[in-house]
Amino acid sequence: MAEIIDGRAIARKLDEQTKAQVTELIASGHNAPGLSVILVGQDPASEIYVRRKIEACERVGIISSEHRLPDTTTQDALLTLIARLNADPEIHGILCQVPLPEHIDSRLVLGSIAPGKDVDGFHPVNVGRLSTGTGGIVPCTPLGIMMLITSVIDDLTGKDVVVIGKSNIVGKPVANLLLDAEATVTVTHIHTHGLAEICRQADVIVAAAGAPELVRGHWVKDGAVLIDVGITRIEGENGKTRLVGDIAFDEVQHARAVTPVPGGVGPMTIACLLSNTVKAARAVAGLNQGNGSDYADLPSRTIFTGSGSIPN
Repeated sequence: MAEIIDGRAIARKLDEQTKAQVTELIASGHNAPGLSVILVGQDPASEIYVRRKIEACERVGIISSEHRLPDTTTQDALLTLIARLNADPEIHGILCQVPLPEHIDSRLVLGSIAPGKDVDGFHPVNVGRLSTGTGGIVPCTPLGIMMLITSVIDDLTGKDVVVIGKSNIVGKPVANLLLDAEATVTVTHIHTHGLAEICRQADVIVAAAGAPELVRGHWVKDGAVLIDVGITRIEGENGKTRLVGDIAFDEVQHARAVTPVPGGVGPMTIACLLSNTVKAARAVAGLNQGNGSDYADLPSRTIFTGSGSIPN
C-alpha cells in the first residue's frame, strides 16, 4: 500500500510556524500582518474558498478584511480599490479572487497589485523572479506541492519528475521550483504524445491537468511519489457524486506515496497563502534575511531545500 501524504497534517505544522512568526512580529513592535481579500460577483466556489481563507487567517493571527463587490463593478472601480490597498501600510497582502466577471481584464487587475503584496505570486515581477531564481513571492499551490514532495523525498537532486499540466498557476511555476531543487523535469500536458510511457520513467509525478483519473496504475512505476493537484466532482455508479483527482487513486497503491483528494494539495494552498502574507509583513519590517530588497527571501526557498523544511 502506498503511503498517504497527509496535506492537512503538514499544513497544520506550517500554520504553527506562521503563527509563531506573527507572534514574533508583534513582539518586536510591529503591527499584525493584514490580508485583504477581494471577491467580485457571487461565484459559489470562490465564496467557499474565501470563507476558508478568512477562517484560516483568524487561526494564525492575521488580520483579514473582505471587499465583496457586485458583478456589475467596473474595472476602473476595482483598480481604484486595489490602488488604495496598495497604499495602505496596514495591508501586507492583497488577494483578488478569480475568476472575475468577463468585462474585467484579469491580467490587468492582477498586475495592478503591488508585487510585495501579491501573496498569490501572480504578478509579472514575482513570476520573473521565480523563473530566474531571484526570490519573489512564490505561488501558493506550487509552494505547497514542493513541501508535500519534500516530506517524502529529502533530496530531489537528479530525480526524474514529470509535471502534467502547463498552467501559469501550477504547472510552469512548480517546474521552476523543481529545477531549483536540481530535479530533472519534464513538463507535459494531456496532448503530449506517449504520455503514459513518459510517466512510467518518473520518480515523481505532479498531476495538474484537470482531467479526472487521467493517470492510471500502469502509468506509474513501483516506488514513485505522486502529487495529485486535480479535483473534480463526478457521478458514481450509484448516482451519487464523489470527488476525484487526476490520478486513479485505487490503481496506484504500488507507488511509494500519494496525496489524497481531498486532503492533499488543497490544505497546503491556504497554509502557504498565510505563510506568504506573514513573510510579506516581515519584509516590510526588515525581519527577513536577504539583501534588504522588498522581495528578498519571500519566501525563503530553504523551506523545501533543507534547513527550513517542515519538521516530521
